[in-house]
Amino acid sequence: MAKVKGFVSIKIEYCKGCDLCVHECPQDTLVLSDKINQKGYRYAEMTNDTCTGCTNCALVCPEAIITVYRENLKKKSKSVEKIQTVSV
Repeated sequence: MAKVKGFVSIKIEYCKGCDLCVHECPQDTLVLSDKINQKGYRYAEMTNDTCTGCTNCALVCPEAIITVYRENLKKKSKSVEKIQTVSV
């Protein structure tokens, strides 16, 4: 099974701080910021690097301002060639 790493991009200037994305995140990656945006709302932001790209946050966002990116992290397998020697 390939390991997946995700990243969440939130347009903070449009976030109304409804907190739905925070509650739906199974990895507890999102929180409401202590800061406020230009409209006076606390906005959602990523706090740690545990996102798996499940898209729950984007699906529940009523403003549709969350974009989720996923990256498959494959183990790098070392390829070793066997060299045969021929004795003469």
